[in-house]
Amino acid sequence: MIALRPFPRRVLYVTLFEGLAIVLSAVLLAALSGSSAQGNLPVAIAASTVAVVWNFLYNTGFEAWERRRGFAGRSLAVRVVHTLGFEGGLVLLLIPLFMWWYGVGLLTALAMEAALLVFFLVFTFVFTWVFDILVRRIEPDLPTPRAESV
Repeated sequence: MIALRPFPRRVLYVTLFEGLAIVLSAVLLAALSGSSAQGNLPVAIAASTVAVVWNFLYNTGFEAWERRRGFAGRSLAVRVVHTLGFEGGLVLLLIPLFMWWYGVGLLTALAMEAALLVFFLVFTFVFTWVFDILVRRIEPDLPTPRAESV
């Protein structure tokens, strides 16, 4: 039996998530820019790299902030602040990349980022759901994750 304990499971999750996300976002960016998916692969890889690094840095800082404030769990308000801060920072990092790569103005780059944001909202939900189902089939003894109260 395959053992997917927390660290290897996280590595597998991130690797599969980002690999598939790069390919699919290159296709989406191709549709938005009217160019080929292959031509959008470098910017998709760059955006993915920025997102992974930003995710690590942001969550490290946010969790330190939570510890300093003495938060025991994440309320709905804290989750909203966390999400808005993460997505806002990602937008600020990716907009200049899109403006430079595609040679477009602020509004066009913002529209591209908005399309990616909606795509990733759906993609993350579906990917995580399928991943959890598959991991449970591989390793049925894993405890079922409990939803935190809101």
